Amino acid sequence: MNTPRRDDGGIPRLRAGAPVGRPRTRAIEEEWGGANAAKAETLLRMKLQRRAHAGGLELRHSTYGYALIDTARKRVEDRSDMTLREVEAWLEHR
Repeated sequence: MNTPRRDDGGIPRLRAGAPVGRPRTRAIEEEWGGANAAKAETLLRMKLQRRAHAGGLELRHSTYGYALIDTARKRVEDRSDMTLREVEAWLEHR
């Protein structure tokens, strides 16, 4: 039950109900697809970090992409713009 508005010199308050309907514009299935892709990328990155560490390397990320760092703190192939797929291919052919 809504009470009437009181004007007793205080801060005026209005009671409004919640908006009706769903404010979403995309279907739920589309959001899950993005979440699945992000999860797959995270799992791949973690797998590659473990493989790199086992080989004495470190996988690092920057705004340009990924880089493999060796024990002498030098970038492998002097690259810091590798994709995860390129890192995976490099580790497989090592």
